[in-house]
Amino acid sequence: MRGLFGRHKPPPAEDQDSSDTELIKAIAAGRVEALWILHHRYAPTLRGRLSRRCADPDVVSNAIQDTFVSIWRSAKRYKPQSDDAAGWIWTIAIRRLISALRGKDSRWIGYDHHLGDVLVHTESAEDLVLLGIEHGDLGSALARLSPELRAAIEVTVLDGLTTKEAARLLGIPEGTVKTRVMRAKARLREEMA
Repeated sequence: MRGLFGRHKPPPAEDQDSSDTELIKAIAAGRVEALWILHHRYAPTLRGRLSRRCADPDVVSNAIQDTFVSIWRSAKRYKPQSDDAAGWIWTIAIRRLISALRGKDSRWIGYDHHLGDVLVHTESAEDLVLLGIEHGDLGSALARLSPELRAAIEVTVLDGLTTKEAARLLGIPEGTVKTRVMRAKARLREEMA
């Protein structure tokens, strides 16, 4: 995002240790360095997650850039709830991808919980399996999990992130991710039995 930031060197180290919520507050105050840090913290994970939903890397790149432009513009309206910045950022990113895909013929599969509908159907076997997961019995069981357990299982199992990546995205320790995934799997087994 060199064009957006107009600089190449990272901001001061003390700023890089700020929490996501602190960074969003700094962005709301007009500190571009905070946006730079948030971008470097989240862009790789967003690229991975969005790429699983869209096969066009240009569309994904545009959605990521639009996400951070939107964060810059809407940071003042961010209302933190138990340091849920990762979820807020993901919601913006997925909506930017949806907007980009509405006017483009791209491969997409997904269900947006905020919009409540399947967006576009593709023919790949992987996409059909994911569609079945999200809308079949397993999807219903996933929806009944607590938000914390559902988020952990979605980012690790469905999105394929490592425990370390998931911990960073969710803003929790790696051990907590492992525990939540273990608990989520146990509850899903009970629900599906």
